[in-house]
Amino acid sequence: MNKIIFMMSVSLDGYFETAGHSLAWQDISDELHTHFNEELAAAGAMLNGRVTWELMAAAWPTADEDPAAPKPVAEFARIWRDMPKVAYSTTLREAGWNTTIVRDVVPAEVEALRAAATGDLFIGGPDLLTTFQRLDLVDEYRIYVHPTVIGAGNPLFRPGTSLRLTLAESRPFANGVVLLRYRRAQAE
Repeated sequence: MNKIIFMMSVSLDGYFETAGHSLAWQDISDELHTHFNEELAAAGAMLNGRVTWELMAAAWPTADEDPAAPKPVAEFARIWRDMPKVAYSTTLREAGWNTTIVRDVVPAEVEALRAAATGDLFIGGPDLLTTFQRLDLVDEYRIYVHPTVIGAGNPLFRPGTSLRLTLAESRPFANGVVLLRYRRAQAE
């Protein structure tokens, strides 16, 4: 069965973005970007909240048109455009690039999407993650810990979040980023 996977970069002190919403602190090397491309190219769909979808839509549709774009960036632009996407939003009125707008996360609809997908479903965005967690729909977490302390910002996990996970993999990258891949802990 396809998994529902949350994938996110985080600072060493647990933030996914600065207080000013910057992601500039992330060190996305060619090696790491190539890894992201390999993971996401096999995905069945990307599931994003509105904010994440708009952030991606602002950057990726034409990123491969820049002749100076590194190869992994150009490759990801093509992956992103072609990938089926769901944007969960109550305010978004239209979305291009193979995107379906869905107003609410309905577990039966998510399960139908999972069953019909050609690969795993990847969640993008911490607000959407919170909803998927509340509905017990997340199978796996892929957290990319960057060797950077940003001191303040928006935490990856909301206060009050309680999870029991099992480490499935850890992988260091040459730039110091470490992938921590966790699965949902099995009930005892």
